[in-house]
Amino acid sequence: MRKTATIILLGAASTVLAACGSSGGILGRERPDEFAVQRQAPLVVPPDFNLVPPAPGAPRPSEGTASEQALEALFGGPAPRSGVETSALDRAGVAAPGIRSSVGDPQTNTVAKGRVTRDIIAAPEGDGQNSQAIIPG
Repeated sequence: MRKTATIILLGAASTVLAACGSSGGILGRERPDEFAVQRQAPLVVPPDFNLVPPAPGAPRPSEGTASEQALEALFGGPAPRSGVETSALDRAGVAAPGIRSSVGDPQTNTVAKGRVTRDIIAAPEGDGQNSQAIIPG
């Protein structure tokens, strides 16, 4: 029994190896002939390609930075504002042009928000590991 299994196994192995060595292979595919390979012609620009060089002094076709061009491509141009948005902006009014420079001016009137807000603003920067709780007394 053991000899029969060995003979069948050797026969199957030799059949598989013989199939791999044939010209068609197991699946019947032919290998390419390496001597039949030809080089392709190089790519050329078509003769009817109608790009013209820019005229001296003419504006550039793509103005703006790369980020502006990306925003334009993603979101399009400026969208018209809705009536609600226009109304809200009209009611809000326009801030004075130099508002940022006049905020720290001693002559600027401010509203006192209390000690807590002042303490929060005056707190040192950091991750808070060295902070302490201040209990008002």
